[in-house]
Amino acid sequence: MRHARVMGLAGLAVLAVGAVAFAQTTVVPVPDNAPVETAPLDINLAKTTWGDAKAGQTKAAACAACHGADGNPSDPQYPRLAGQSERYIAQQLALFASGERNTGMAAVMAPFAQTLNAQDMRDVGAYFATQKSGAGLADDSLVADGPYQGMKFYEVGQQLYRNGDAKRGVPACMACHGPTGAGNPGPAYPHIGGQMQDYTVRRLTEYKAGTTTLKDPAHFNIMAQAAGPLTEQEIQALASYLQGLHARADDLAAAKAGGK
Repeated sequence: MRHARVMGLAGLAVLAVGAVAFAQTTVVPVPDNAPVETAPLDINLAKTTWGDAKAGQTKAAACAACHGADGNPSDPQYPRLAGQSERYIAQQLALFASGERNTGMAAVMAPFAQTLNAQDMRDVGAYFATQKSGAGLADDSLVADGPYQGMKFYEVGQQLYRNGDAKRGVPACMACHGPTGAGNPGPAYPHIGGQMQDYTVRRLTEYKAGTTTLKDPAHFNIMAQAAGPLTEQEIQALASYLQGLHARADDLAAAKAGGK
């Protein structure tokens, strides 16, 4: 199960939306599908095997400066890598190395990615896939005006994430990323639950622009279609909701640990 942490002037709120709600939460979701096991990923010309998380920890040492030693960064401009699928991380490293992904922090990422061979990328991905993803807080302040007046800010994002907007051709994000934001490692749909808000806003804005240099733009085109109709307010709200999205079990474990 999962829910989103929220914050506001009055503190952490209790919300019920279509299902049972909990403190600091949205709703109880339907269960995620079981993880999908995929064939080894080919990067460039090399054949790779399943990543070695132990080897990946050493190879990921340089990542710690921005992304944190365990993939949970302290600076919101850098994405959270902890809990991300091995396949997705390896693919993105390959895209940075080739120059196909060249927006945002690509100028910083490329020199690091270019030092890695195909197997290194799988190993780094395997390491971060074994790390526990953290989460932040979602904004529960009330929207003052406009079409979402009276809603809590993160609820705007929650609505889009769960239901999309059929009238504008916006699909529900959970259709690909799952009700908990865990993603799908098979087609390399990324884990986005708990992702840093600033990073998510930047990526959605890039998708909304609709231009890419990727040689295989299939995934980009899906996201461009989804993000294209979104307003700046909706992008911010969706990113806020995702930042707070996390497993309720994490809170229970933390509470148990705190009670010792």
